[in-house]
Amino acid sequence: MRIVSGEDIILYELKGKVANIVLNRPAAAHSFNLDLMKKLYTTLVEADGDESVKCILLKSTGNRMFSAGIDIKSKSLEDNQEYFEEMKVYGRSITQKMLIMKKPIIVQVQGTAIGFGMELIMASDLRIFADRPKEEMFFRMPEIAISIYPQTGATILPLLAFGLSYAKNILFTADEFGLDDLKKFNFPTRIFPLDKLEIETKKFMRTFSKRMDSFTFLIKSSLNIMNTKYIERWYDLEDECGKIAYTKKTMKELDEFIKNLYNKYP
Repeated sequence: MRIVSGEDIILYELKGKVANIVLNRPAAAHSFNLDLMKKLYTTLVEADGDESVKCILLKSTGNRMFSAGIDIKSKSLEDNQEYFEEMKVYGRSITQKMLIMKKPIIVQVQGTAIGFGMELIMASDLRIFADRPKEEMFFRMPEIAISIYPQTGATILPLLAFGLSYAKNILFTADEFGLDDLKKFNFPTRIFPLDKLEIETKKFMRTFSKRMDSFTFLIKSSLNIMNTKYIERWYDLEDECGKIAYTKKTMKELDEFIKNLYNKYP
């Protein structure tokens, strides 16, 4: 297991043709500061460019949390605007890279995922979950409830994963939802007991990595090409809305802005 950049917040290991990328910031519930954002992005780029890598397994250490999302506890939003603007840039780069890169990404989910943590799960191609009740493992998109405009793919990914109605539901209400809710959308690829999650994921990855790489690369790429012109524009639309979301606008000004959006993003 290789430690990225001399620190242990990202662990990277190549097992056969599978690149294992492991979030390792357990003291902060695997929440993302700028350092972790940068390291995850560069590690994804490295794995995508490595000729020997056929697919990627993304997971985190421990059993309690997959990821608590963006770390807003260590720095205040008001006093660190430049820092969080850079976080948004890297957050978008990560989820957009995950969607568009040719190599399939499988995520192993053993615990709760909030905000950007849930975005990573939605941006992955296949998802392997621990079989845990909502009391032990829940998911949430809390941005609107904590007065943060949803960016970094937070509006796009629920739409792609669940469709318009449920995307509105989880973004507007910021309610917690569980594995049983995700099952209704056929969102989990596999579900295993928590104590067998690691071994069963290894078996799954062993089988999956035997697939002909040209097949998996071309299937993901062709599906991406069918959606790329929409995906990239959706990210631009999300960022454009994010830029004015915190400004004070009259209803008339908002109406005009939204009208222009409809014209700009037909």
